[in-house]
Amino acid sequence: MTQTRSERAVDLLVIGGGTAGIVAAKTAARFGADVLLVERDRMGGDCLWTGCVPSKSLIAAADAATRARTSAELGVSASVVAVDFAAVMRHVRDAISAIEPDDSPEALESVGARVERGSVRFVGRREAEVDGQRIRFGQAIIATGSAPVMPGIDGLERVEALTSETVWDIDELPDRLLVLGGGAIGCELAQAFARLGSRVTLVQRNARLLPKEDEAASAVVEAALTADGVDVRTRTELESVEPAPGGGGTAALSVGGEVAFDRILVALGRTPRVDDLDVAAAHVRLDDRGYVDVDDALRSSNRRIWAAGDVTGLPAFTHLAGVGGSTAATNAVLGLRRRIDRDAVPRVTFTHPEVGAVGVLPDDAASHGCTVSEIRHEHTDRAIAESETSGFTRLVIDRRGRVRGATIVGPRAGESLGEACLAVSAGLTTSAISSATHPYPTYSDALWNAAIADVRSRLERGALATVIGLLARLRRLATR
Repeated sequence: MTQTRSERAVDLLVIGGGTAGIVAAKTAARFGADVLLVERDRMGGDCLWTGCVPSKSLIAAADAATRARTSAELGVSASVVAVDFAAVMRHVRDAISAIEPDDSPEALESVGARVERGSVRFVGRREAEVDGQRIRFGQAIIATGSAPVMPGIDGLERVEALTSETVWDIDELPDRLLVLGGGAIGCELAQAFARLGSRVTLVQRNARLLPKEDEAASAVVEAALTADGVDVRTRTELESVEPAPGGGGTAALSVGGEVAFDRILVALGRTPRVDDLDVAAAHVRLDDRGYVDVDDALRSSNRRIWAAGDVTGLPAFTHLAGVGGSTAATNAVLGLRRRIDRDAVPRVTFTHPEVGAVGVLPDDAASHGCTVSEIRHEHTDRAIAESETSGFTRLVIDRRGRVRGATIVGPRAGESLGEACLAVSAGLTTSAISSATHPYPTYSDALWNAAIADVRSRLERGALATVIGLLARLRRLATR
């Protein structure tokens, strides 16, 4: 393509240096494309700086505090546990620093992509400006992510409310923490801060926590948070906030009067970062929620522009952002039509116990013509040995014996979920799972036993049971 002196040309322009953008740029560069990635802030995105890495580091510290405080069921207890919150936050930041090099400009440049810092604005169907300099692109990928939602509650703007982005800047443990939102982020942080010593009140407007998960899983998580000292208020909304002199204040609730707090943490969802892009100039359509409207191949209404990650409105998970980045880059550079499998997207809520889920929810099994095979962890030997028996494993199974979904509640549920993800994605049957030897004793033993229970149930009914009975009788006669 021709270019003027003031105009640059690239094969692929990647906008955003989070997980989706980084994976997209590396993928395209390895295919030999001339790639320019532009990030206006810092490489690594939300996952590295304000999401997965810091939250799991904080949760690890909170778990350590809880284990040290008491394990009475195991015959071990401690009367005094000292939490140095400033040291906890140093641990969090050290974890970020250790992982940051993997997402650095140097890491991308080592595989052939170029990285620049700046702000991007579209000025045409295949043109953009980076801090005023015109860029002409063959293809582009929007990977600008999302930002926390801040509700318009009276008085909230006067108390320096924290979000999942800013909570990592504090070094003093709040004595009284009010958490708004009972989704995954709200539950994880509420439990972590309670375990570290904060008096936490969690306000959730829905009837239960984790409303997108299996209802039984929500009940287990609510019981766990309550046991850790979290004051859970469901069917409740924050109506107004009255700041107090010197910090903190009082929150008026729709149910239950008032709650005093030192800090408020808002975890009420996220909104796409598209405001500064001028996507209309590129003829890129947004959906009614403001996300980039893409098809299953992640192509936008502009055939040269793709999108990946949170900005698409697909489930906001780092692992899906990475898959999306790879998919969008492959399609853009090679002209393929690889598609995102929306039915096999796993998710994990990293409370204790964890909630891992993929595919069809057990609550929705009947509407999909499926049945549920369940193993309670009170019958799982590893859970019994560790006195962690409140969880369960549920498989959603269709009429052909294929696994269509799974929900696992328990320690390391996210680690056990991988096998279920493969089963849902590949259409594996419970017979295939049950025929594979599994390690013992593990929490994943529950998934194996749930598969075995389904197979046993199928063998004991219908025509197959008749055939088995006949074969057994014939074999008995033959061996007399």
